[in-house]
Amino acid sequence: MPDGTRPLTVTIAAAVSEAGAAEWDACAGTGNPFVRHAFLNAMERSGSAAPATGWLPRHILVRDGEGRLLAAAPLYLKRHSFGEYVFDWSWAQAYERAGGAYYPKLQCAVPFTPVTGPRLLVRAGEDAALLRRVLASAMVDLARRLGASSVHVTFPTLAEYDGLGQAGYLQRLGSQYHWRNDGYQSFDDFLGRLSSRKRKQIRKERDAVARSGARLATLVGADVKARHWDVFHAFYQAVVDRKWGRAYVSRAFFEELSASPLAESVVLVWAEADGEPLGAAFNMLGDDTLYGRTWGGGRHVDFLHFEACYYRAIDFAISHNLARVEAGAQGEHKVSRGYLPTATYSAHWIADPGLAEPVARYLAHERALVAEDIAEQAEEGPFRKG
Repeated sequence: MPDGTRPLTVTIAAAVSEAGAAEWDACAGTGNPFVRHAFLNAMERSGSAAPATGWLPRHILVRDGEGRLLAAAPLYLKRHSFGEYVFDWSWAQAYERAGGAYYPKLQCAVPFTPVTGPRLLVRAGEDAALLRRVLASAMVDLARRLGASSVHVTFPTLAEYDGLGQAGYLQRLGSQYHWRNDGYQSFDDFLGRLSSRKRKQIRKERDAVARSGARLATLVGADVKARHWDVFHAFYQAVVDRKWGRAYVSRAFFEELSASPLAESVVLVWAEADGEPLGAAFNMLGDDTLYGRTWGGGRHVDFLHFEACYYRAIDFAISHNLARVEAGAQGEHKVSRGYLPTATYSAHWIADPGLAEPVARYLAHERALVAEDIAEQAEEGPFRKG
């Protein structure tokens, strides 16, 4: 595949381990831990994202004539829509009622991880726009060869979203709640920017946790031991069971992660009382962002979830001079705690025009509603006016 100056070769990898860690990370960069080779490899090696769970790796690799990896995309062939956080169940149901087969489909994503970041990975110094077009085209070509109904790129960057739209993918707008560091020197400095009512509420919640006897510690990297993961995964499983969900991530994933180069990016907020574990919040650290991933809890303590997942994350971000905290999917209750609505993106190629056309109309309407909702929530946010 020429780019005008040199030949490019596109291949499909049945595991991320088929690419070298150094060459993959030369494309992924270091800013976002979830697209790093170690994270995806831990997902696959642990059986969390694997054929047995419905995630069949089909990663796109683009090399030059000398075999050097220039670009890559984490891609999975799927026969369901679990673990994606950009929901297309209604599309699947409508298509199947009309006699079509929505599955298999191709999903360009970090499994089970609703975190914005690069999806079309390009080595620094290369022509990013060109290589993103190559990746976008290669995913469509692969979908056609495999008989997949569609390609879905979830939580890409804005630049990737725009480029995919130009390449003919349908564009979908979503939202999450992120905390932004406006140069705060302390948590009290942050509280001082809030309205009086919101400030008092947060102080009340933090005081209640302190009086409960719960003791919290923020464990980073090597501070997190196997015993912490044992308890955390049991808590995670219990939360999943209570909510009638599906436990996507295996205990082995955390073992793989702790043995990988990303071990030092783990931030676990741990809560206990009199030696009894109460709960934990699993985060990952990027270059300028703390990413909240999963909460697991045992015995209920009022406001402990807010303290561990939101307030301790803000504490950590301020003390480490991070730009933001991304607190994961859903949750309008986060707005009153300083996490403001932020646009997220996805892009979708659908083979059958009979499905693509009504989806395109729906997405145009949905984008307008989501944008309006983001603006309204931001206007009604917790910060002092003026």
